[in-house]
Amino acid sequence: MKTNRIEAFSDGVMAILITIMVLELKAPHDPTPASLARMWPTFFAYVLSFIIIAIYWVNHHHLIHLVTHVDSVILWANINLLFWLSLIPWVTVYLGDNHALPLPVALYAAVSTAGAVSFFLLRASIARHHPEPEFKRLNKRMARKNLVAIIIYVAAIAVAFIYTPLALTLIALPATMYFLPERGVGKSER
Repeated sequence: MKTNRIEAFSDGVMAILITIMVLELKAPHDPTPASLARMWPTFFAYVLSFIIIAIYWVNHHHLIHLVTHVDSVILWANINLLFWLSLIPWVTVYLGDNHALPLPVALYAAVSTAGAVSFFLLRASIARHHPEPEFKRLNKRMARKNLVAIIIYVAAIAVAFIYTPLALTLIALPATMYFLPERGVGKSER
């Protein structure tokens, strides 16, 4: 199978997820700055989730362009990633509506962990088809970054029950690591 089908499907799913999230933003009925200020948890959750999905989209795009052969393992690893990403709108609403209480923050971190593990599995399934030394070096750097993100997300789950602002900071931290794709990823694009 060519990569354009997996890329188009994934692009569509991620676009729908972002659309679903923005539809959950409800304007306050009271047209005052104070009513807007009360919406900060909802807006913060939306911005965080939008950035996370956008970063997944950019990195997914670069990763899929490394694929030379799509097999069922890659397809299922991609579907697994999309499943966990599809939960982001739900945990975003839960986080925003509950003003960053411990359980919603921990659940958001858990979904983030599952997404990072899924991206790890997708990357690993693609790496099976690339024995080239240059790709192996790139894959090793990507795997290291991916594992660091997983560890940070797991820590955020526990920290959510101790100090939620720190847990939210931990959840946002991998986004800064992934803001730009790994050096060398764009070289293999067609």
